[in-house]
Amino acid sequence: MDKRWKLLQSDPSLVRSLQASLGINEILCQILVQRGITTFDQAKDFFRPRLADLHDPWQMKDMEKAVSRVLSAFDRREKILIYGDYDVDGTTAVACVFEFIRNHYDAGLVDFYIPHRYKEGYGISPQGIEYAHANGFTLVIALDCGIKSVDLIAHAAALSIDFIVCDHHLPDNELPAAVAILNPKQPDCQYPYKELCGCGVGFKFITAIASRMGLDESIALQYLDLVATAIAADIVPVDGENRILAYYGLKKANQQPNNGIKALIELGGIQKELKMINLVFMIAPRVNAAGRMDDARKVVHLFTAPDVQQALSFASQLHSDNTDRKEADSSTTEEALAILEQDGTHADRKSTVVYQPHWHKGVVGIVASRLIERYYRPTIVLTRSGEVIAGSARSVSGFNVYEAIHACREHLLGYGGHFAAAGITLSPDQISAFCIKFEETVAATIQPHSLIPELPVDAELPFHAIRNTFYNILNQMEPFGPGNAQPIFVSRCVKDRGSRIVKDQHIRFSLQQDGLSMDGIGFGLARKFPLIQTGQPLDVVYTLEENEWNNQKSLQLKVIDIALNKNGGQ
Repeated sequence: MDKRWKLLQSDPSLVRSLQASLGINEILCQILVQRGITTFDQAKDFFRPRLADLHDPWQMKDMEKAVSRVLSAFDRREKILIYGDYDVDGTTAVACVFEFIRNHYDAGLVDFYIPHRYKEGYGISPQGIEYAHANGFTLVIALDCGIKSVDLIAHAAALSIDFIVCDHHLPDNELPAAVAILNPKQPDCQYPYKELCGCGVGFKFITAIASRMGLDESIALQYLDLVATAIAADIVPVDGENRILAYYGLKKANQQPNNGIKALIELGGIQKELKMINLVFMIAPRVNAAGRMDDARKVVHLFTAPDVQQALSFASQLHSDNTDRKEADSSTTEEALAILEQDGTHADRKSTVVYQPHWHKGVVGIVASRLIERYYRPTIVLTRSGEVIAGSARSVSGFNVYEAIHACREHLLGYGGHFAAAGITLSPDQISAFCIKFEETVAATIQPHSLIPELPVDAELPFHAIRNTFYNILNQMEPFGPGNAQPIFVSRCVKDRGSRIVKDQHIRFSLQQDGLSMDGIGFGLARKFPLIQTGQPLDVVYTLEENEWNNQKSLQLKVIDIALNKNGGQ
């Protein structure tokens, strides 16, 4: 599908000022200004993150209450249950807090609980509270969930079970009656950084506990690789405090990784330096697959394994779960595409809704994202779950799919989510009516430009500026992620020097601009090869990467898109 290229702009005066103070390439300064870095001191903090700049955990509302309640539980020898969500953020948070408390308390008095995705659903569950009550737990620490569990936490209080909620999701007007709520987004919380993930909040909690207990700061810092994994997987901004946590978390993952991460690296065959992209596309899918396909408790066992051999045993189980997930993902996507291609009315719609009762519930959200890659419109994939129909929705840029679903609530049993993604349940007899209403809602509210994918481009980069010094500074902008995405460049009026199709779907590029040559690779771009065959000048959008072949390193373009130069080379 063709994309809309959007060249991002920078204030020229700010760029000139920053370049004067830093003395680096103007194009790099453009990118920094786009990201809010306009002074020497801001650039220094950005390029040289410091652990000393992490915020004081005691600034978080209720931290004193939370730490005091845990330490009183230690004194009274209460049983403590660490409770968390089944995704990467939740399981890493549970692993951090569970292992920390187990190491500094009586290990026999602490346990963890991960709700089953399909039997219990997201967040605090009645089954989880019943488990705590039946087994004599009087304190539950909820991680990456709990901020909306008003009724269930009230029920727990009636059973003499106290809750400490460590969450990062946006609170409702009514907060649960927990002993303490750690959430930077809650009203009146003065904590300076609001975008911590759930594991990040848990990390700040154990940092404060360690401080109060007089422990060395290294005790808490040993969990930074798990925090970085959660930041990568949970798609939170990689700026401010998250940038510091991710930077040092990656450093630990490369130098002295958690046994679970070490096992996943070994199984994943990663031999180069671990980067955020590896956490997103190699570590996170395997961790998430456990909850999607089976039981996410094994993830906590993986990340708390005392040695690599035990970790490898659990990592192998996750690897197997991920293989099953990929097979279900692939077969479901193929079926869904076949259904849509045979549907003569789909091409005229502004939305996609597709249903088969046998599809695995754990992959419908992934499949919805795959369908957007092909058709680029708000998409819902439905399957049968017991007596009801369950589905996952994914959106396109600029369209609020949650609001569209809200407008169809008369046909639903339940729904939840946010701007870009949502989940729904409905009765089987409501599928047709829901599909009609959803299409009507989307067609009436979506803007035409939202149906064409946008490709943001950071800067125009001539080939003569591509040097090792340029790339080395670019590398120092890592870790990349939301809020600090890997820079994307465009080079205009380049000529083909013998590009060719490789492995059916990819293009191996050989390009020239003003007498300078660059090689590159474009995955899945073979359908655009006819543009190259015209012989006309091209505009090329790409990221820069280092290619290693026969122990020789060279810079190459990782091409994202190509188009004919509008001026025909003039």
